[in-house]
Amino acid sequence: MSETSARVRRLVEPLTVPVLSVLTALLVGAGVIAAAGGDPLAAYAGLLEGAFGSARALSETAVWTTPYLLAGLGVACAFQGGLFNIGAEGQLALGAVAAAWAGYGLPALLGGTLPAALHVPLTLLCGATAGAAWAAIPGWLKTRTGAHEVINTIMLNYVALNAVSYLLNGPLKDPTPGNVIARTPLIAESARIPVFVDTLRVHWGFPLALALAALVGWGLERTTLGFAIRTVGASPDAARAAGMNVQRTVVLTMAMSGALVGLGGAIEVTALNHRHELGFSQGYGFDAIAVALLGRNHPGGVVLSALLFGAMRNGATRMQYLTQIPADVISVIQALILLFVAADGLVRRLYRLRGGAAPLTLTRGWGG
Repeated sequence: MSETSARVRRLVEPLTVPVLSVLTALLVGAGVIAAAGGDPLAAYAGLLEGAFGSARALSETAVWTTPYLLAGLGVACAFQGGLFNIGAEGQLALGAVAAAWAGYGLPALLGGTLPAALHVPLTLLCGATAGAAWAAIPGWLKTRTGAHEVINTIMLNYVALNAVSYLLNGPLKDPTPGNVIARTPLIAESARIPVFVDTLRVHWGFPLALALAALVGWGLERTTLGFAIRTVGASPDAARAAGMNVQRTVVLTMAMSGALVGLGGAIEVTALNHRHELGFSQGYGFDAIAVALLGRNHPGGVVLSALLFGAMRNGATRMQYLTQIPADVISVIQALILLFVAADGLVRRLYRLRGGAAPLTLTRGWGG
């Protein structure tokens, strides 16, 4: 019995603070709703109904969850290596535009139509490669010059987003007569990920994202590269003393992070929008930081936190319709969740928790 209790405790302890952080954020959010003249119970009931109350609601929640999950996995992967990837927004946009180009441009480039079994993987690979290449740049700069990836990834966001804006207004703009929107042409049918049911929008990208979460979890725990990433994240000096190539691991970690984020953008194009246009991302790249932190940088936790964020984003519209509470309240609640997750000690003090899991270590400091 004692061994079973120890196992349950090891399983529950890492979840305690994130769960209490969410509950605390919801309580404070209820206060915000009440202060704005709304009914918190009605608002949260509408939120639940909009997120899980029907087959269509479940479908839309899965659609919202997919990019959160992949972008959150990418950020969590970087955190595991002691790196802070704030460039997910730019990597997501580059992954999307690369996938869009591959979706409509590869058939003409190769001189004919492509089978879906080949075209879809190639399109997703282009998106993942674009994200990986862009994220590898700050990783390489860190190893060569000591420049911190926080600054580099923030700055590269602006470069990526402006480059994408140029492409969508210029070389990759949809040439359809009368089009004035900055967007690519529609991708070919052979490059599109199908939906489960014709009447719903949930697509096969959702189970693909879940499978990738399982693969990332297995890779971090069971492979040599995963061990190297975790070791470098915990102590680069110890990793170097053990004979590990720290510089290569840093670059690979950032590239893997960017690949997952870029794949999220590619799936949005191939499964949902079927083209890329400005402003599509809804801030997924920045929200991914909160998703990773709430999931404590563990792939299983990221799945749950991405599902929570997807449900809140999807249910917000129904909440607003039923109660006239602005959907922007959800952004306030998400910010509160991030605040309480980051303030680990505050949550423990509020609920009189003792001991527990070690605090999250995100980066190793400037120039480290």
